[in-house]
Amino acid sequence: MRDPYEVLGVNRKASAAEVKSAYRKLAKKLHPDANKNDPKAASRFAELNAAHEIIGDEDKRKAFDRGEIDAEGKPRFQGFEGFGAGAGPRGGFAGGGDTHFEGFSFGPEGFTRTTRGRGAGGGAGGGGGGFGGFEDILREAFGRAGSGGGAGRRGGRSTFEPEDFGAPGADVHAEMSVTLPEAARGVTRRLQLPTGKDVDVKIPAGILSGQQVRLRGQGMAGKSGSGDVLITVHILPHPFFTLDGNDVKLDLPVTLYEAVLGGKVRAPTLEGHVELTIPPWTNSGRTFRLRGKGFPMKGGHGDLLATVRIMLPEGGDADLEALMKKRRGDKPFDPRQDM
Repeated sequence: MRDPYEVLGVNRKASAAEVKSAYRKLAKKLHPDANKNDPKAASRFAELNAAHEIIGDEDKRKAFDRGEIDAEGKPRFQGFEGFGAGAGPRGGFAGGGDTHFEGFSFGPEGFTRTTRGRGAGGGAGGGGGGFGGFEDILREAFGRAGSGGGAGRRGGRSTFEPEDFGAPGADVHAEMSVTLPEAARGVTRRLQLPTGKDVDVKIPAGILSGQQVRLRGQGMAGKSGSGDVLITVHILPHPFFTLDGNDVKLDLPVTLYEAVLGGKVRAPTLEGHVELTIPPWTNSGRTFRLRGKGFPMKGGHGDLLATVRIMLPEGGDADLEALMKKRRGDKPFDPRQDM
């Protein structure tokens, strides 16, 4: 993904308020409902939400600025600098005349070592080969550390046998962000794991933020099988929907004349737009319940709770002001008289 600052169109010194303002403006502009003829609208909107999840969160923003996480919020994995198990140079493993292990790095092929020094037979030590798993590191580490010459040493080889490390492979943890509509209807997304492997992840409809998807057997390989991949799913903030359990809340803007005269207004839902009837003399703050239009749950759906917010025209209106002045003079009304 692109740099989150670039996606939001703000510089790295932008305040939290500036970031929030930029996100809101772009969310309205890029929302798929406003760009129905653009096949790339959904991906751009998802990219915007992913960028805001990082830059809009104080802790994640600091971690990104320090280079600890990437643009998708995933940890940047660093190679191990080496373990000081003996007197070898640079903290490598020293085992008498055996090869010195300089360090370990983590990549798509598992753990990889780099070596330096001279082998037990007096020949120069060469480059490293791939490790099958963390148990191999333990075999080498403890074997070399205890190989200064004694009963435990057998020709410079580890005293640990394969059966001592028969545990299954380790689980791999990852995170994924989806939009609220994607979480409601379910979606399949491609994800690159920390191991470098790409997998297709099927997100079930109705998943809640913080829940996990398990991919069995897709984790690190071990002696008795592979571990699992555990993906924690996060639901990105939506520009106008919020979740309350399985109900979806919406602030629905209406005009003054719609509130006074009533009428049908177009209201968004997670599945598309519907027409909502506003009765005459509807006050701002009145909530309408649209049953079954909320978030999926076992046995059905929650409801959509649309709360009316009366909006006045931007820039003022001289005719409306004149009408209100006349109304104030002819028929004064105090809604706070009982407060």
